Amino acid sequence: MSNPADPVGNRDKTRQEVGFIPRSEASEMLYKDLGFRCGLEVHQQLRTEQKLFCRCPAGRYQPGDVFDAQLVRHMRPTLSELGEYDGTALMEFKTRKNIIYRIKGETSCTYDIDDTPPFPMNRKALDIAMEIALLLGTRIVGELHITRKQYLDGSIPTGFQRTAIVGIHGEIPLHNKTVRILQLSIEEDSCREVSDIGHERVYTTDRLGMPLVETVTYPDLLTPDEAVEAGQYIRYLTRSTGKVNVGIGAAREDVNVSIEGGTRVEIKGVQHIRWIPELTHNEAFRQKALLMIRDRLTTRIPDPEAWQSTSLAVEGELWDLLPLQHQDDVAAVVNLPGFHGMLSFFTNPGRCFADELSDRVKVVACIGKPNLLSSEELPEFLPGASWEAIRQALAADALDAQIIVWGPSEDMPTALETIEERCRLALAGVPNETRKALPDGTTIFERVLPGPDRMYPDTDSAPIPIDAQHIEALRARLPATVADRMAQLEAWNIPADVRNYLLSRNLCDTVEQLVMEAGMTPQRAATLLGHRLRRISEDHVAEGARLLAIAREAKARDLDFDLLDELLVPAYDDPNASFDELLAKVGYLATSSEELEAAVERAAAAFEPRSTRTAPDARLHWVMGQVRASALGNLPLRALSALVKGALS
Repeated sequence: MSNPADPVGNRDKTRQEVGFIPRSEASEMLYKDLGFRCGLEVHQQLRTEQKLFCRCPAGRYQPGDVFDAQLVRHMRPTLSELGEYDGTALMEFKTRKNIIYRIKGETSCTYDIDDTPPFPMNRKALDIAMEIALLLGTRIVGELHITRKQYLDGSIPTGFQRTAIVGIHGEIPLHNKTVRILQLSIEEDSCREVSDIGHERVYTTDRLGMPLVETVTYPDLLTPDEAVEAGQYIRYLTRSTGKVNVGIGAAREDVNVSIEGGTRVEIKGVQHIRWIPELTHNEAFRQKALLMIRDRLTTRIPDPEAWQSTSLAVEGELWDLLPLQHQDDVAAVVNLPGFHGMLSFFTNPGRCFADELSDRVKVVACIGKPNLLSSEELPEFLPGASWEAIRQALAADALDAQIIVWGPSEDMPTALETIEERCRLALAGVPNETRKALPDGTTIFERVLPGPDRMYPDTDSAPIPIDAQHIEALRARLPATVADRMAQLEAWNIPADVRNYLLSRNLCDTVEQLVMEAGMTPQRAATLLGHRLRRISEDHVAEGARLLAIAREAKARDLDFDLLDELLVPAYDDPNASFDELLAKVGYLATSSEELEAAVERAAAAFEPRSTRTAPDARLHWVMGQVRASALGNLPLRALSALVKGALS
């Protein structure tokens, strides 16, 4: 029997065989060759006072350790009308999780636990959803039908989410193409996860039931860059209404990725759009690696249906060498026929196929990491004779691989079953699954991808007719489209970083008002918001209105706008301060042009050359510094510079 392959060397070798290159070096042709396809599901919370199907306040958050009561539930799979079990339900049942909900009385009610029928849908939330649907160019449904979507991860206590399709078949423009929108739905948000350790998952219910919309694109995005552009466009579009929440958790993206020969994999809960390129790039190569693993396994395993693993309990010397988490843990060694060299096969940066097994053991068997070692790591821990003895006890062939897995005795049967199940999936290629996004651009297994039959009518909610006149009334009040805003900002020659800031904070209207009502130039108004103001204020809702009021007053008093740079800090430190109080805080004094000219002449005459003032413009800068405070608000700084240069010449 031959020794296992060197794990590091094999990982590097297979990385080259997969053809993996960093995202920064990838070209459009690479993604075309891979058959890359991507679609987005963009979730955006709506800003309303109440939740979607009850009258609890929306938007009040509680710390994870602050609650009035706890509720515990467990997964119980049931047969469908066709006599079948849902795969996701079966997986969650295997975890034997205690799902704990921490409830605060002021943000929750009996509706949340299905003890009270739903209230009528929040019509304000529905109107906001319809506005967004119209901006996406979708066709609004004539009658809104509320359905139940199974939610089997425990994040909704009832096990289902109420949702309704608002609009279908729209589109958004990218710089080089049009992306089709499948639908926009309105639905209730899920609980907020506090922790997930072992067999205990904890949620708070403050976020539960908050209204949100889900925008679903077709898989028209053929590169990671297109996915980012589409995500940003949808983000700008929803925020252009001024009626959505912003901040951490208010918007989340689920990204669906596949390549030629692979299958749809959902990357769940992407918190930042900037993560999308790395995540989708790495997922594409993960699928390519899994397809290569499948092809190699099929040459070794002629009958995949007959494939199975074998296992033995681990005792003695080997047991003593394992990094056990608890002294009462048990361990087993598993033989995987035909998998020699596959466990160290590269799948993603820093990851290999053995991580696919370890991830599933953690999620399904609830055994924290480290939870297993592969035969391509074991020689580091075992003397050669002990290793050969293990292989002989398992009757292992030269092309077999081994796994040693450990954990609590009650979880070991699930762990062994999970390892065998994942290896069987490897024989088929890329499994349908939901994966969790990590900040480093890789993903880990989260759960089995729900089936297509997870939605059914909600018999507690009557259909809601959508009046055509009401649709047209909403259409008449729509803001400018994002495409129009982008074209306008480009025509104004606004810097790219400022454009993104204005669109993401819905400040384009404020720029227009500063131009039309205060007489600023577009570039000055945009950079004042996008450069100066963004550095001093995090209040993105009110910041535009405060600045606009100050600019109007400055224009009414015929003050130069350079003064605004000085007024912004005290204005946002003290939102209730009057304009006169702000002027006093910055020490503004009305000064005539004659007085300024005299001040410039005095400063020019007072300049004394020193060894520290050797720069060519030292005298100019020194004089400007002496008179700048007096000039602010009375004379544009460019005019002041010209005045100083004239005096010095």
